[in-house]
Formats: sequence, C-alpha cells, structure tokens
Amino acid sequence: MSGYLIDRSGRRYDLLEPRWRGDDGSPLMVSALSGITPEQIETAERSLWRYGAAIPVDPGARVSLGEGCTPLVPLDWSGRRVHFKLEWFNPTSSFKDRGSAVMVSHLASLGVMQLLEDSSGNGGASVAAFCAAAGIDAKILAPAATSAAKIRQVRAYGAEVELVPGTRDDVAAEAIRQSARITYASHNWHPFFLQGTKTIGYEMWEALGFRAPDNVVVVAGAGSNVLGCDIAFTELLEAGQIETRPRLLVAQPEDWATIAHGVNGTSGPATVERKPTIAEGASIAVPVRLPENVEAIRRSNGTAITIDDDSIRAAVRALAARGLYAEPTSAVAAAALDRFIADGTIGEDDTTVVILTGSGLKAAEQIAAIYD
Repeated sequence: MSGYLIDRSGRRYDLLEPRWRGDDGSPLMVSALSGITPEQIETAERSLWRYGAAIPVDPGARVSLGEGCTPLVPLDWSGRRVHFKLEWFNPTSSFKDRGSAVMVSHLASLGVMQLLEDSSGNGGASVAAFCAAAGIDAKILAPAATSAAKIRQVRAYGAEVELVPGTRDDVAAEAIRQSARITYASHNWHPFFLQGTKTIGYEMWEALGFRAPDNVVVVAGAGSNVLGCDIAFTELLEAGQIETRPRLLVAQPEDWATIAHGVNGTSGPATVERKPTIAEGASIAVPVRLPENVEAIRRSNGTAITIDDDSIRAAVRALAARGLYAEPTSAVAAAALDRFIADGTIGEDDTTVVILTGSGLKAAEQIAAIYD
C-alpha cells in the first residue's frame, strides 16, 4: 500500500495514520499511484467510485451520494466548440463533493467520529453532507461574510457552524488552532481530498473516448482542481493511456491571484489588504500548496491569468444566456476562456474543457446584484 509523501522533504508516513500535515508543517500528498485502463472502470457504478481501482480507499468504507459522473456539454463559444464540465450536478451542487466523498470515506475507515472543516461555503456544505451520510459529527468554520444560502445548507445537514470574523485565511488559521482537539479534515490540507478531485480528469478521459483534452480551463482558489487534474493525467500518462498532458489554463480573481503571480514570476498586489471579490470561493490569499500548483501548471505547459470582477459578471451573463446558471466563482473560468481564445492560447482545432465548479443557486445574492 502506498504511503503518505511530503513532496517538499520526501518523508513518508503510514497511509492509515489520521494525519493532515507533516511533522514539519508542510502539506501531504498520497505517493504516486498507478493509473487505470478502460477495462478497470466499474461501468455499472454511476459515481466517481467507478474509478475505484485508482482510489486508495477501502471499498467497504465508501460513503457515496452519487457524486461524480457529471455532464460534459459541448457548446459553441466565440466560434469554437468547447466542452463545459457541469460540476453542479454533484449532490451539494459543487465539485467539492468529489474530494469530500473520498476524504470522508477514508476517515470513516479509520473510525473517525467527529471532524473539523473550514470553508468559504461550498466545501463546508460538501463535507457536512458526507459526514451526515457517514454518521460523523461535523463542525464547520466559515467567514462571517459567507453567503447566507451556503450557511443554511451547511446547517441543514446537521453540522455545527462557527462564523469567524475576517478573511478566508483568518478562518483557516482558526481551524488550525482548533485542530489540536478535533480531527482536522480540511479540503485544502487533507491529501485524500485530492484523490477525489482527480476523478474529474478520469471522467474527461472516459467521456472523450479515452483521450485527453488539449486544454483544461479552470478557476483556482486553493487549486484542488488544478492538482486533481495534474494527478489524474500524470497517472494516465504513466499507465500509457494518454499520449500528452493537457495544458492547465488557470484563472484567479485579480486581487486573489497568488497562484497566477507565482506562475508568471510577478510579485502580485503591493498591499496586504485585498479587495472583496464576487468570486468569493476563490478568495484565498495563501494557498496551502502554492508551489505544487505552480509546478503543475508549468509542467503542463499551461498558464495562469487574473480576471477582474466586471469580466466575471459578464461571464455569468454569457453562461446564463446559454442556459448555464453558474455561480460567479465558476464564471471566472468562462471569463478566462474569452481571453484564451482571443489571444490564441486556445487553437481553433483544440479540444478544450472548461470546469464550471458550482451552481448559481449557491450565490443567489451575488447573482441578484448582477442583474439589478
């Protein structure tokens, strides 16, 4: 069985140890796993567990609400045929259900009965839902300014909610303080969360006839979709199932673009204070796995750009005009798609997938303001 691996130092820990970071404080990754072949897909399983052969979780401990298997919808966009991956078809209307399903299943297999998560909304709702399904008590810390609809959803699943003043990073700091007395199951820190998000890459591969796309356009906050795609396509390359690694084309809100600045070698905002953004789910100033995200994007020959709020609002409208009701955080990727097409980053004959991470129903207040 594979062991934990701290990429920054190489130290290993037992996979079955309920640990969320290394002794030196650095984040953990599950060590490299083998990719799978089409024959290993459990085709009768209509969830991400159809790729169970690539997920290092005891099959008897799986907790599932039907997550994964989300549609890949081809649409015309600025004269290009582009595929949109609609992640709001997950049980709590967010891509984070992929990571939560695998992380909570792993922790349930270890006998964990209570856990702590910090979130700007979608992650907390997702973890709360899967904890409810697993019979695990959940405590969710969230910024005091989080959308009311997201907090209501978290509470509906029976989780305890603590609202923390300040930024998303202030919430993360408070969660780390509380982790001394409760199992910390952070979707940003826990390595098994990425074992769930990687299944989005496997789904693209299967849906495209067991081929990789040329480009994947995605919004990044902490970058779990960036790293999930990187893990999946690395495994598929190692298994000989794809010939080339898709380019990861990443976008972030302009005042919260730490990953983009890292990729481009720029210093970023001159001040510590950051302006609130309509894309609240991506407002993370200090991603836990910043160097890993930068490396993944560069390894794919990809790039990262910043998007202003006016462009995000325009993208929300453009998506809705095509029948896609996406929350503003998701729409960052659509705004980036316009830029990548206009500047030639995406070629005319490229196969491109745009990940839309969550439903507009999760951000009713922000969307109402867009249309007022």
